[in-house]
Amino acid sequence: MFKKLLVSNRGEIALRIIRACRELEIQSVAVYSEIDRDSLHVRYADESVCVGPPEPGLSYHNVPNILSAAEITGAEAIHPGYGFLAENAQFAEACEAAGIKFVGPSAGNIALMADKASAREHMTRQGVPIVPGSPGRVTSEQQAREVARDIGYPLIIKAAAGGGGRGLRVVSEEGELTQLFQTSQAESMSVFGDAGVYIEKYFLEPRHIEIQILADEKGNTVYFAERDCSIQRRHQKILEESPSSVVDELLRQEMGKTAVHIAREVGYVNAGTVEFLLTEDMSFYFMEMNTRIQVEHPVSEMVSGIDLIKEQIRIASGIPLAMKQGDIRTRGHSIECRINAECPEKLTPSAGRVTHYSPPGGFGVRVDSALYSDCVIPPQYDSMIAKLIVHDEQRSDAIARMRHALDEFVVVGVKTNIPLHKIILDHPDFLTGNISTRFLEGLVSGTAKT
Repeated sequence: MFKKLLVSNRGEIALRIIRACRELEIQSVAVYSEIDRDSLHVRYADESVCVGPPEPGLSYHNVPNILSAAEITGAEAIHPGYGFLAENAQFAEACEAAGIKFVGPSAGNIALMADKASAREHMTRQGVPIVPGSPGRVTSEQQAREVARDIGYPLIIKAAAGGGGRGLRVVSEEGELTQLFQTSQAESMSVFGDAGVYIEKYFLEPRHIEIQILADEKGNTVYFAERDCSIQRRHQKILEESPSSVVDELLRQEMGKTAVHIAREVGYVNAGTVEFLLTEDMSFYFMEMNTRIQVEHPVSEMVSGIDLIKEQIRIASGIPLAMKQGDIRTRGHSIECRINAECPEKLTPSAGRVTHYSPPGGFGVRVDSALYSDCVIPPQYDSMIAKLIVHDEQRSDAIARMRHALDEFVVVGVKTNIPLHKIILDHPDFLTGNISTRFLEGLVSGTAKT
């Protein structure tokens, strides 16, 4: 086991990793930007190093500074969390070159799966069902039109190097293709430094279902019960639950075995998530693989009783998985609400000072957050400020528990999306599990299924 680990992230996920290190008796090192000097992850870590000014590109994305921080503190490993450098193959490679263990998959795994178009090509060769679309990247409007003729409208254009809903454009008819193709390329280049895009068939009422896997260096790979991440806004998840209300045990095993097959075929090691699109006829298709821990990993922890962050660290230190597939049990139901600091009217970030913070508590309630009263939420970073997770025996009970927890959740000084979560939890379609990735779109427009 490592003696010292550096966390190359901030906020709740950095705090989450530091707590796991404490329980594993590993010394922790926090890195921070100048604006994060008073953050909780800095206070909780055993050591801390400033890696630059507030701008992410000069601090949390600054590979030389982060590696220097690891070197001067004697950290043997780096955990990237999610976001920032978590899926950066060059960073993983640089860690290896510096003799520092990257807590995650190999640079080769990250590179293969980071390019979503290349991943589609690879999965096709492995016999994995993929969403109908272009075999790889689409480089011209003429090629885009040819793909569109083959699969029909509506279709979706996606950034090959993308994630987080950036670079995505839904094309409803042929007349929109040229403009949206160019817009997707431009946004992809702006956000990811790569204008590459690919095209998929756009299903009208699908679910977004993902399978968490763990794989060790000995080739042992296990999967967990699915997470339903269908409640999304602008292709970004805001509420997740496990298990899904529509996935039965047979389908769960089929999707789980497919996820394990994918991981084994690419020689994957550490934690990862295989994301599928589930259509109304219960057919599932591979979308992508996220080569990191996910924001929504707590719901898998709550229903399985397994600490995924600790397992990541153990795997990275060379310890084989202590569990087999038969050891993983799904107990009850868990829901996670992402609490964002945002203005509900404009859906824009709400930065500023938190004058009062009082999180909910009680049996089956978990809050992952780095907030505290009088802290400042800076505008330079993602607007998610907390994750509220609940667990209960039945889905209906978990929903009720989440309602009560949201009622107790107090954040003063900035606006949050807590009211939106209450609306979702009270909606008849959500209560019956009659949801899709277009649920919020219908909720806002007043055309929900009911």
